[in-house]
Amino acid sequence: MKLLILTNNLDRAGFRQRIAVYISSLRTNGIDCEVAQLPRGSLARRKLFKHAVDFDGALLHKKGLNPFDSFWLRRYSKKLIYHFDDAIMYSTKTDNHKSWPRLVRFRRSVRLADMVITGSNYLAEHALKFNPNVIILASGIKTSDYKINRLPEKDDKVRLVWIGSKSTLCYLKEIKPALEQIGSRSNNVVLRIICDDFFDLQNMKVEKCRWSDQTRAFNLATCDIGLAPLPDNRFTRGKCSFKVLEYAAAGLPVIASPIGTNTNHVRENITGFFAKDIAEWVYRISYLIENPQLRRRMGEEGRGYAENFDISLIGKRLVELITKCLRDDELCK
Repeated sequence: MKLLILTNNLDRAGFRQRIAVYISSLRTNGIDCEVAQLPRGSLARRKLFKHAVDFDGALLHKKGLNPFDSFWLRRYSKKLIYHFDDAIMYSTKTDNHKSWPRLVRFRRSVRLADMVITGSNYLAEHALKFNPNVIILASGIKTSDYKINRLPEKDDKVRLVWIGSKSTLCYLKEIKPALEQIGSRSNNVVLRIICDDFFDLQNMKVEKCRWSDQTRAFNLATCDIGLAPLPDNRFTRGKCSFKVLEYAAAGLPVIASPIGTNTNHVRENITGFFAKDIAEWVYRISYLIENPQLRRRMGEEGRGYAENFDISLIGKRLVELITKCLRDDELCK
């Protein structure tokens, strides 16, 4: 079987986490993949879509299609799988207001597909309005990357850590008041930011670690508490909590906002805690700072939980879904 994978951005975190990490597994299981980045020009895109006739099907990642692109991609694709892992029907800038252009493109892309794969119940509910064949597939993580054999000796610091992209750093900034309060009380607490952008705090030292695929796991494993704050709006409810899985795989307890799939991946009082406002963030972080044995116990529980989402397991399910769709003559049902 041959599959053409189409995406807007090969470097986007969502593509790396939801598609690229499984390509070798797909190929090993008899699905020969070719990955192509969508070009800017409409004629160039039509030429690329025409290439889809040489494949058993195409997988479109996240892109909302305009009428021109949707017509030609559907015409040339024997089977079409639509894969998305964010609330792309909503704007990231307008909070709870619908973005009609985004919604129209989303609806068009979902309706075209023979199968839709998404990352959460919340996202699936949106897709099911326009397509009955929607499958929920959780994010996977390569847990072996986070098992560091030789960690340096601990100093006397307790390290809070947040990992993410520049576009989501604003979520961490929303709990700055809590971090400043903690820093004013404790001089042994450090915030580590693993990102491509940073900010400073007045009362707490900030360690700025530029995100790198080679160093991210080590930079997480040498911390103590993972932070996963999110505001509550239509867009963030679609977040699939990859950073929570990263913290768990690295053996860190997690403090998270009870938003999106955070509510699925954080087992309260077992692998971490939820915090709804600044006062709760201060209380939960302070409690874990003061209880190193609890941190270790929650971290070990988190490691075990993350194993359920190892890419070997999630990848096997993805192979099954794609194989079924490409082989099924009844629209993958």
